[in-house]
Amino acid sequence: MNLIDFVLHIDKYLYLIVQDYGILSYLILFFIVFCETGLVITPFLPGDSLLFVAGTLAANGILNLFFLFLVFVIAAILGDTVNYWIGNYFGEQVFLRFINKDYIEKTKEFYKKHGGKTIIIARFIPIIRTFAPFIAGIGNMNYLRFLIFNVIGAIVWVGIFVFGGYYFGGISFVQENLSFVLLGIILVSLIFPLVEYFRHRTSFS
Repeated sequence: MNLIDFVLHIDKYLYLIVQDYGILSYLILFFIVFCETGLVITPFLPGDSLLFVAGTLAANGILNLFFLFLVFVIAAILGDTVNYWIGNYFGEQVFLRFINKDYIEKTKEFYKKHGGKTIIIARFIPIIRTFAPFIAGIGNMNYLRFLIFNVIGAIVWVGIFVFGGYYFGGISFVQENLSFVLLGIILVSLIFPLVEYFRHRTSFS
């Protein structure tokens, strides 16, 4: 319940963080995004909503917009990079104990063919965003190719939500109904994986 309250009222918590920690707030924001994208044990941390709310605070002069954008982009790129190498180094050794080797080989083939667009699309899907680079590492996706799409995905993802928060955060309706807007962002981001899940279920039934 505390986590749900934090996600739905992240604007209040983030404002308190900025008040209490000042310039160190950027380091805290960096750490949250880095962990959300870089560690498979923390997919529950806020991503889209955090970027959007940070953008609204920048619109009110509380945070610097371009420094914020830079901090988030670097955090997202480094997070995915660390996650990739964790998956690449440990993933196959660990997963072979629980998963048939054929699935590992299929994963490698998938990332050879579709890895680039997967890394970019996954940026916009909570939880999947955390696991995609890890699985790319397991699948031995070419690192240079991964890095290119990692950078593109990070810039696009951060840009849409931070600048979206900056430009829409000044609208009175958004300010007065920010909790509902954040809930809407979360629900919309979950539509794609739910549609894919039911589509695959239907195809196998």
